[in-house]
Amino acid sequence: MPTLPDWLTPQQFFQAVEEMRAVVGKQWVVSEDGPALRSYRDAFSPEEDDVFLPSAVVAPDGVEQIQKILKIANDYRVPLWTISSGKNFAYGGPAPRKAGHVVLDLKRMNRILEVNEEFGYALVEPGVTYFQLYEYIQKKGYKLWIDPAAPGWGSVLGNTLEHGVGYTPYGDHYMMHCGMEVVLADGTVLRTGQGSLPGTQCWQLFQYGFGPVLDGIFTQSNFGIVTKMGMWLMPEPPGYMPFMITYEREEDLHAITEAVRPLKVNMLIPNGAFTVGLLWEASIKTTRAQYGDPKKRLPDSALKKIMSDHKLGMWNFYAALYGPKPMMDNTFKVVREALGGIPGAKFYFDEDRKGDPSWDYRVKLMRGIPNMTEFNMTNWVGGSGAHVDFSPISPTRGDDAVKQYELIKNRAHEYDFDYIGEFAVGWRDMHHVFSLTFDRSDADQRRRARELFNVLIDDAAKAGYGEYRTHLAFMDKIAGTYNWNDGALWKLHHKLKDALDPNGILAPGKMGIWPKHMREEKA
Repeated sequence: MPTLPDWLTPQQFFQAVEEMRAVVGKQWVVSEDGPALRSYRDAFSPEEDDVFLPSAVVAPDGVEQIQKILKIANDYRVPLWTISSGKNFAYGGPAPRKAGHVVLDLKRMNRILEVNEEFGYALVEPGVTYFQLYEYIQKKGYKLWIDPAAPGWGSVLGNTLEHGVGYTPYGDHYMMHCGMEVVLADGTVLRTGQGSLPGTQCWQLFQYGFGPVLDGIFTQSNFGIVTKMGMWLMPEPPGYMPFMITYEREEDLHAITEAVRPLKVNMLIPNGAFTVGLLWEASIKTTRAQYGDPKKRLPDSALKKIMSDHKLGMWNFYAALYGPKPMMDNTFKVVREALGGIPGAKFYFDEDRKGDPSWDYRVKLMRGIPNMTEFNMTNWVGGSGAHVDFSPISPTRGDDAVKQYELIKNRAHEYDFDYIGEFAVGWRDMHHVFSLTFDRSDADQRRRARELFNVLIDDAAKAGYGEYRTHLAFMDKIAGTYNWNDGALWKLHHKLKDALDPNGILAPGKMGIWPKHMREEKA
């Protein structure tokens, strides 16, 4: 018997599921406990398996079926948890926020509706993955690049809605989206931007329409179900120059960050550049057991050996230049002067790191080729390797980078975890991603991972740093840190939730946004 909300009886739940089965076909509903249902659990969760587990799964194939499912969900007040491909394992995977939810799996809606080479855009459904879009473009011979997230099996639409970032000059995925189709909780279908004009010629060309811009409220929210989205694609450039720079000393992070900021603000480095910590690099191609006790963080002596064995630095900077060769050569002179002026800096190019998996997968990502290499990181700890990402935003400033690094590293060491992290350098900010890697089969490691994560949330908020997304287990706590002016922003979120979804059926609790009746219960 599934765990259900207080207002929903087992008879009502099973009746609702039967009605959904009639909409989509019996093969597209899972309602019995077993491998098929449990495949929707969060495989990397620091919690126990049953904490985030759906009570049923339904997979529609189109807007009309979604509308019918929404009517059933409203009739019975059955909560739905929408996923695109369910591959977001660093932040909770396909699992729902609470037991008693029906996962609305949009994997069957995986059509590439259009790719326009002239203007450089794609129009896709939620189930379209980076691999699928890349392969489609290659097959058609279009001179276009996509911007994939690190795991290529993820949803293009889903990653964009979660504010994901990539590695090419089109790395800010939400910035590069253009136009959405959304189904609201009551079944209403709307299109944003130019899409609201019948017969529009510019839905994927201009992000704005007439009046308020609503696209943002459907990202990282539970206000609607996005069923189509436009995505700008990068025209294939005439040249591509990836490079890597290693830095020997831990304290070099300050100088690297100060040198990178003007290069990024002035767009001399145009892509999503990364300052990557030693163990992030090492975890792609080796394991902790090769250098020490597999159950404990590595000592400094082991770090030095890893640096020597793999020609790595304590910090490893990746970026790329694009365009005609003369232009890249001139720009690279400025880059080399700025980043090469730090003592001990060593530059590497493709011919220098043949066969190095860390180099190879980054080079692919920076030219828009999706892959799955980064999942090697889970082998670092052995056993049932898992990770959950703590991701505060940092100014692109040396003092802040060092402050965040030392705060997270010291706390990680306090709980006997390695610091495995990187700084994704955007326009004027950095996404500092600490990959908290642990053995999920070890109950003590799971406990320590949860405790560490909660402490980091408090520490970061106290220092003025907010996370930009998080695992299901920590959504309420992080939402509570965005509490300026007595939590005015989340009060507005809740007003929107109550207006758009009065029965609270869409992903209750996503990003700490709860429907009214659940807020009253929690109070």
